[in-house]
Amino acid sequence: MAISRRQFVVTGVVAGAGVLIGVRYSGVLVRAQENDPGAKQKAPNPFVAYVHVKPDGQISLIVAKSEMGQGIKTGLAMVLAEEAEVDFASVKVEQAETRPDLYAHMGTGGSGSTMENFTPLRRAGATVRELMITAAAAKWNVPASECEAKKGTVLHVKSSRKAGYGELVEAAEKLPLPDQEKVQLKDEATFELIGQPTARVDVPSKVNGSAQFGIDVRVPEMVFAVVARCPTFGGKVAHFDAAKAKAIAGVRDVFEIPAFGADKFTAGGVVVVADSSWTAMKGREALAIQWDHGAAVSESSEGMRAALRAAATKPGKSVRNDGDVDAVLSNGAKKIEAVYEMPLLAHATMEPMNITAHVRGSEAEVWAPTQSPDWVQGTVAQVLGLKPDKVVVHTTLMGGGFGRRYMADFPAEVAQIAKIVGKPVQLVWSREDDMTHDFYRPATCHRMQGAVDANGRPAAWFHTLASTSIRGYWDPKAAPESQEVGGAKEMPYAIPNVRLEFNPVASAVPRAWWRSVENSFNGFVVESFIDELAAAAGQDPVQFRKSLLVKPANWKAKSEDDPDPARLRGVLELAAEKAGWGTPLPKGRGRGVAAFCSFGSYFAEVAEVTVKGSDFKIDRIVAAVDCGQIVNPESVRSQTEGAIIYGLSAALKNEITIKNGAVEQTNFDAYDPIRISEAPPIEVHMVSSKEDPGGMGEPGLPPAAPAVANAIFAASGQRLRKLPFQLKAT
Repeated sequence: MAISRRQFVVTGVVAGAGVLIGVRYSGVLVRAQENDPGAKQKAPNPFVAYVHVKPDGQISLIVAKSEMGQGIKTGLAMVLAEEAEVDFASVKVEQAETRPDLYAHMGTGGSGSTMENFTPLRRAGATVRELMITAAAAKWNVPASECEAKKGTVLHVKSSRKAGYGELVEAAEKLPLPDQEKVQLKDEATFELIGQPTARVDVPSKVNGSAQFGIDVRVPEMVFAVVARCPTFGGKVAHFDAAKAKAIAGVRDVFEIPAFGADKFTAGGVVVVADSSWTAMKGREALAIQWDHGAAVSESSEGMRAALRAAATKPGKSVRNDGDVDAVLSNGAKKIEAVYEMPLLAHATMEPMNITAHVRGSEAEVWAPTQSPDWVQGTVAQVLGLKPDKVVVHTTLMGGGFGRRYMADFPAEVAQIAKIVGKPVQLVWSREDDMTHDFYRPATCHRMQGAVDANGRPAAWFHTLASTSIRGYWDPKAAPESQEVGGAKEMPYAIPNVRLEFNPVASAVPRAWWRSVENSFNGFVVESFIDELAAAAGQDPVQFRKSLLVKPANWKAKSEDDPDPARLRGVLELAAEKAGWGTPLPKGRGRGVAAFCSFGSYFAEVAEVTVKGSDFKIDRIVAAVDCGQIVNPESVRSQTEGAIIYGLSAALKNEITIKNGAVEQTNFDAYDPIRISEAPPIEVHMVSSKEDPGGMGEPGLPPAAPAVANAIFAASGQRLRKLPFQLKAT
C-alpha cells in the first residue's frame, strides 16, 4: 500500500523531491507516491519508519521513537547508514509526526527501539544502495554488477566514473523497488559502522544548552500553570480560597479541575495560572485548601506490608507448575525457605513532568516530553472532545523516562487547563508533585521454598509472589499477574519440580511500569534464592549456576521470553572470568554474582564489596553483556552503567512509604539517588554476537541488587532479603 507524500507534509520533514520509502513493521518496503486513493486508510501492516533520500545527498530517517538519553537517534542512523553505504553524518534522524494510523508502535519503552527497527532499517538501507547502483548503471549503460556504492557515491571502477546519490535521486525515484526477498544485505563481517564506538548525536546540544527539553518549550503569549493535588490518593478538594492566590502579583486565574479517567489518570485539584511557574507556585501556596481525603486515608505502608506477607503465605493462582513440588518438599530432602520484600518505588526522573498545550477552537497543539505521543494525542483529544487527528503532538527531548513518561496524567491535566485558559499554557510539576503523585513500582512480597537432594542438586523450587499489581490497578477485570511474573515464570535453571503462584493485593496507590518492570523485583528474588540453594548445597555460586544452565540438544524456547541457557551461561562465565572469581580476597570482602535475561538480552554481574560492622562499600561491579548484534558499543556501555546505578539506588537507598494514604517522601532529601562519590567503578564486557539485537535500556538493572546482596553474604554471612538493604552490626 503506497502512502501519499501529502500525509507527511505537516512539519516539512519530508517535503521536496527525492526517494521516499516507507518501512513496514514486517520489514516490507513500499514506495511513497502522490495521489494514492487508499492513502487515508489505516495501514493493515503499519510502518516503523520512512527514509527520504534528498537531491543534496542527505538522508532523513523519520522514526516514531523518542530520545530520552538512550541514544536511539544515533543507533538507528548507524544501521541505516551502514546498509545504505553513506557517511553517518549525512543521515539526519527526525521525530515522526504523531500518526498512529501510519506507525506500528509510537511508544518508546520495553527496551524495544533497536529490536523493532534493526532488520527493517537494514533492509531499507540496502534498498537505497541498490536503487542508486541501478540508477547509475543505467545512466552509464554498464552492468550493475560492475558498480559499487561507497560513502554516498556509486563507482564504476573500470571507467573511473562516479556519481553521488544526490545526482542519482531523480532517476532512482522512477525505478521500481527491488524484490524484498532478494535485496542483498551486507555480510556482518564487512560492517564498518555497526559495532564501532560512535559519539551520540544528541550530546553536543545537551552540553552547549541548545537542546530543547519539554520544560524548555516557549510559545508566544504562553502562561504557566501548576496544580494543587490532594496528598491522599483518591482524595478531592473540599474548599479553597481563590482570592488569596489571585492577590499575588502575576497570578492570572484560579479554578478547579476534576479527576479524569475514573481516577486512573489524574488526581484533579486546583489550578493556578500565572506569568511564571514560580509565581504560579507561590499562588498555590496561598490557596489554603481543605481536603476531603477519602477512603484511602487509612492506607499505610505497615498495612500494605502485612497484607503482602499474608498473601504470600496463601495458595495463589498457578502460573507455572512443573513436576510435583509438594512431594519433594514433604520428603527428607534438605529444605530452604526465605521471604523477600520490596517496597514501592518512584521513577524520580531528573526533569519533572511538564507539558505545553494550545487549544484553538477545534484544534490543539501539544509539546510533550513523552514516551507515548499517540497516547498523549488520544488523551488530549478525549478531554477536549476532538478527533485525534486534530491534535498535533510535538515530541521533545526528555530528562529521563524510566516508564514514567509513558503515562497520560499530565497530558490530561494540561488539556483540561488549556481548554479554560484559551492560550498556550505550560503545566509544570514541582519535584514534590512528581514524587508524591507518581505511578509507582508495585510493592511485593515473595515466599520462597526450595529443596536440595543428597547430591547437592536442587530438587524443588516453590515461589509464591504477592504484589500490588499494575494490571490490578488499571483493569481489575484483567489477569492481575500479567505484568508481575515475568522473569519468575521463566526462571532458567534446570530444576525438575517448579511451581509459581501469584496473589494480588489491593491498594489505592497508583502503579505502573518502572525501569525493567517486574524483572526488577523477580530478578532480585530468583538470583538471591538460587544463591541460597548453592550455599545450602555447599557449592560455589558460579559453578552451581553453570551446572543448571545446560542447553539440551533438542532445546526449544517455550515463548519469546524463554531464555537460552547457553547464552546465559556464556555471560556468567565471562563476568566471572573478568572479575577474577575464585581468587582470594581479604577478610571482610566478598564477591557475589547474579545472571538474568530480560528484554531479549543476557546479563551477568559480579559485585565486590567490603563489609565493616553494619556498613558496606561496593568496591566494583563487573558486567558481562550479550545483547545480540551490537550497534553502538558506547550506548551499550552507558546504558549498562545507567541501569546498574539506577538499580543500586533502589537497592541501597530508595523506598516510597505511605502514611494516612499519602506518600511521605517529597524530594531527594528523603529519596536520595546514588551520588557520584558513592558510585562504584563499573566494568562492562560485551559478547560478540550475530544474534538479533536485544534491548538495552532495562536488562542491566535486575542483576545489580542480587549481585550486591550475594557479595554481602560472601563477606559477612548476612542474607539481605529486604530492600533497601540494612545490615546488622557484626
